Amino acid sequence: MRFPEGFTWGVSTSSYQIEGAVKEGGRGTSIWDTFTQQGGRATGDEACDHYHRYAEDVGLMADLGIDAYRFSVSWPRIQPEGKGPASSVNQEGVAFYDRLVDALLERGIDPVLTLFHWDLPQALEDQGGWLNRDTAHRFAEYADLVGAALGDRVKLWITLNEPFIHMTLGYATGEHAPGHALLFGALPAAHHQLLGHGLAVQALRARTTSPITIANNYSPAWPQGGTDADLAAAATYHALHNRMFTDPLLGRGYPKLAYEAIDLRDGDLDVIASPIDFLGVNYYNPTGVQAPLPGAPLPFDLVALDGYPTTDFGWPVVPDGLRDLLVGLLTDYGDALPPIYITESGCAYEGVEDPQRVAYLDGHIAAVNAAMTAGVDVRGYFVWSLLDNFEWAEGYTKRFGLVHVDFDTQVRTPKTSFAWYRDLIRASR
Repeated sequence: MRFPEGFTWGVSTSSYQIEGAVKEGGRGTSIWDTFTQQGGRATGDEACDHYHRYAEDVGLMADLGIDAYRFSVSWPRIQPEGKGPASSVNQEGVAFYDRLVDALLERGIDPVLTLFHWDLPQALEDQGGWLNRDTAHRFAEYADLVGAALGDRVKLWITLNEPFIHMTLGYATGEHAPGHALLFGALPAAHHQLLGHGLAVQALRARTTSPITIANNYSPAWPQGGTDADLAAAATYHALHNRMFTDPLLGRGYPKLAYEAIDLRDGDLDVIASPIDFLGVNYYNPTGVQAPLPGAPLPFDLVALDGYPTTDFGWPVVPDGLRDLLVGLLTDYGDALPPIYITESGCAYEGVEDPQRVAYLDGHIAAVNAAMTAGVDVRGYFVWSLLDNFEWAEGYTKRFGLVHVDFDTQVRTPKTSFAWYRDLIRASR
């Protein structure tokens, strides 16, 4: 495989999944702090202790040879109450990210900053969270504060991570924080996240000349059955999972299914379509879809894809689904499609010797290469994740890292896949 000069190789993490130190440095409470304290769940209270060990982790990144590191800022570490004047910003939190960004730059690693990776300040959730339109405006204020602090050094800005997943698991099914189970009543959380994205883009433009994007989770909807009802169910799921979070970004408005469920006001679509420089694509697997049974609460039924190996998460390993997705985006959006970064791609497997992860990454990077050969403009690939970490509702039972973490001792051990990715990066230059 050949990649063009300047292609970016990176890794990704998120704040709640690795930082720990949830009660240190003036950090406020997040919805994940609240959620994990209920029902005996595992917590991210310590996670990978990255807050104290970031220098060691930057050293690992330098050894890996990556061009860029995608991390997220903890909103409650910057604004403990999720809002307030600039004078109320938690300076200890800002100082932590100052140190992290400077450490990256000193090792020749570009900082790629995600503003929101699901750890909403609990104080905003108490006022409705993303179901409340006001949260979009609070997010823009937060973006402005972070842009003012780090806008001179961050090389790529990402507003939101996977608004579909946060809406679905956090507000529709209740599997993630904040734990609401509203089904289609969760759709306002989609609109308000996207509105917040557009407002944040506008705020950041005044603070930085670096490019700005969003990281969407995409999943090709593959009908499992050939009936018209199966095809219609797959089209509906595709509209909900993929088009709802891309059409309005690129100036096409929402798919039809959204309009009756959201409070769309004059000017909202223009704000959401504020120009972005790239499109972030997170991909893990396609979704099998078939027609629902009579009386089902949703207009589709999600079913397993047979015939594929699976990860320790039970997710099917389908590298060609990534090629299919990328080529489909180009087909659907044509010249309106910005250049793409693969902002997450990875898998859960146990063990320091992890040949399955090597095979997974090799297959998915080959799929990106094939999509590029077909004309898709892909500028970089970020592996999820640098470290084994707190995996949300799964606690510490699913390991996505290139680096093994012993959560009792915090000892880091690079895996076979770490060495493989390091060698691939070297060979590509």
